Formats: sequence, structure tokens, C-alpha cells
Amino acid sequence: MANIIITGASSGIGFEAVLDLTANKNNTVIALARSADKLRKLHEIASSLNHDGGKLYPAQFDIVYDDYPNSLVPFIQSKMEHVDILINNAGALIYKPFLESSTEDFAQMFQSNLLGHVNMIKHVAPLMTKGGHIVNISSMGGFQGSAKFPGLAAYSSSKGALAILTECLAEEFKDKNIQVNCLALGSSQTEMFEAAFPDLQAGTLAFEMGRYVAEFAQNANKFYNGKVLPVANTTP
Repeated sequence: MANIIITGASSGIGFEAVLDLTANKNNTVIALARSADKLRKLHEIASSLNHDGGKLYPAQFDIVYDDYPNSLVPFIQSKMEHVDILINNAGALIYKPFLESSTEDFAQMFQSNLLGHVNMIKHVAPLMTKGGHIVNISSMGGFQGSAKFPGLAAYSSSKGALAILTECLAEEFKDKNIQVNCLALGSSQTEMFEAAFPDLQAGTLAFEMGRYVAEFAQNANKFYNGKVLPVANTTP
């Protein structure tokens, strides 16, 4: 049995991960996203697929701007006694050449892809049990030594920062026995990928990556801590 919180749950990998997580009747899942309409769709599909599945509580919440102490934390405490797993999957992408990118573009990427997760971890980690697992979803664009693409400097920089945060928190949370890992995902066929690269085909389908994330979050902390793991079927 696991109590799980996942952000960015309304589309793509997060959406598919929720469907996989709720297939287990012993799981309780809080699914966070900014879009209430997409969360309603998620709840409908999860209910139709998993009649005897776990409990799902979708909630509209913006990890950058919304109220954690007075809104999110009381909501979490009303649905679960403690948190076992936090999957920081929410994110945004700006596709723009570096010389055309403003400092505001960089600030937006770091708010969405780093500081929002900092907020989540600060407020959720105190609710976690020993043996808990925090999974940060990064990108191969933020993985040192991987192939890089023009137009993604702000995005990739913010994802690289999330990877380093992972390594730091794994050390800080050792006394709490909370494991922190980061998955640097390769391209998946998601709405965000298609919007940025309409003419490209991703290497992995969203449901395949969603299933991998769900399985990793539930089991990998037995084997990994403080690791930034590339998840891609291409080299370098």
C-alpha cells in the first residue's frame, strides 16, 4: 500500500503514470495539475479502466503560485495519514534560440521546472514516512554529456538544476531515511513535445514512459538514492 502525490498529472507522462498507479487497489493517489477540465477527464478514464483500483483524488493546484500551507497541505492531510511517494513531474518548455531568450524566459523555466518542485518538497517532505521516495522528473536535455538541441537552453538549464538538487537532497534527507532520485527522460510523444517539435517523432510513447515512472517510484528506492538516471533509447 502506498500514498502517492504526483504533479503535472493532467497530460502526457503524468497522466499515464496516474492510470498505472491507480491500477493497484492498495494505492491512494493525489493527482495535481493546473487544469480542472483535464483532471476531470483523468478521473473519468481512471474510473473506467480501474473499477477495483486504488483511490484517486484529483486537485487543481499550481505548484509555483498557489497556497501550500492553507490549501495543499490540509488537503493532503484530509486524504492520507502520511505520504510515501512524491513524483515531481510538472514542468513547462520554452523553445526559443538563446539570443532571442529573455531573462524572463529563463526565470519562467526555473520557476516551473525547479522552484515549483522546491516548494513541493519543502511542504511534502515533513509529511513523509521513513523509507519514502521523492522522484524528480528531469530531461536528457539536463543530463551532462547528452546530446543537446538548439532552442532549449533555458529549459535544459532548469532541468539540469533539478538534477543537482536531487543529489543535494539525497544527502540532506539521509537522517529522515527518505530517498531522492531523478529520472532524466528522453523524448516521449506528449502534448508538450508535439507543441515544441511538431515535425518530429519521439522515441517513446507517453504511456510506456508513464508506466516506467510509476514502477520506478514504487520500487527503485530499494536500489537507488541520490542518482540521476538517464532514461533514453538513444546515445549519447
